[in-house]
Amino acid sequence: MGTEIRTFTTLKEMNEYISEQLDQYKLLYEDYSQWLGALLRSCEENHKNDEWYQKLAALQKNLRGPPKKTTEKKASGKKGGKGKTETSVWIQSGDILLSSTEQGQAEMLFEAIEKIGEKIQSIEKFRAAVQQFERLGLGKNVNYMVYIEDDIPQKIVLRAKSGSLTDEVFKFATELSVPAAFIDFTNK
Repeated sequence: MGTEIRTFTTLKEMNEYISEQLDQYKLLYEDYSQWLGALLRSCEENHKNDEWYQKLAALQKNLRGPPKKTTEKKASGKKGGKGKTETSVWIQSGDILLSSTEQGQAEMLFEAIEKIGEKIQSIEKFRAAVQQFERLGLGKNVNYMVYIEDDIPQKIVLRAKSGSLTDEVFKFATELSVPAAFIDFTNK
């Protein structure tokens, strides 16, 4: 998404937004995990003894659900340890890396899964902070301006609502006019 600032008028509204974001990322995390698993199973026969396959298969077994804590430091070590293998799998084309191998596809999926897991953790931390606001009783006369960067809420500015309700909500007024059908029952 990028960078945006959203204003929420209630904690409930903000919680709904956070829950939607979490649900989307958890579904994406699960989809990519299944895709990686299917890819590794299809590669098993041809690449069973390859070092990259064994490492990714071992790491993929740990991806049964969105991570609760950041324990994926293995992945960065994995990339550092594969310096010469990566140069044969990835080709630099300007600012883009290209690969046409199953190993490249598996590495890309694993990296996406890691990033999505980190986003899930960040959003869950933010949700916990918002729940603290509810416990403190904050929320009735406050607007919440939330700074969101790469779909992750980062900062909140609390703004007191003004005294009149009409300043804060949309006011709808209309008039209804119906043409009358005039029937003269006296003329027969």
